[in-house]
Amino acid sequence: MEPETEKEHSLEERVAALLMQHNYTVTTTESCTGGLLSGRLINAAGISKVYKEGYITYSNEAKEKLLHVSHDTLEAFGAVSEQTAKEMAIGAAAAAGAQAALATTGIAGPDGGTPQKPVGLVYISCYVNGVTTVERHVYAGERAQIRNMAVESALLLLEQMLL
Repeated sequence: MEPETEKEHSLEERVAALLMQHNYTVTTTESCTGGLLSGRLINAAGISKVYKEGYITYSNEAKEKLLHVSHDTLEAFGAVSEQTAKEMAIGAAAAAGAQAALATTGIAGPDGGTPQKPVGLVYISCYVNGVTTVERHVYAGERAQIRNMAVESALLLLEQMLL
């Protein structure tokens, strides 16, 4: 019998392990991904040790009420913006009392795009212990593909920030 080799770990398992290693808790806030991100994280065994709570803040009102995203930010830049994504992540971390937070906001389509903000535009923000990074992505594909690519990018961003 051959010795067992180290098995491949999924992205969410790697992220969960890093969170546990750092003794950090995490929260998620989602607009365009609508729960897919939290669902993906919850796939990882043991995540209950570090996952605090998740917010699906699809409306601007929810972003303001639950995450304290500034009304002025939403008016000036819109829900799909770097500024809003950043405030979403910071607000989620504060609301949950977590050391890490992931936020997604974007236009998954098939409608809703403009020349300035096309379908497939997604801002992903990651907050870890006072440091916030925002990435801008423009994905091609159908609605479900765009949402899944955003989730993958968000988990990769959190992994990078934890390494």
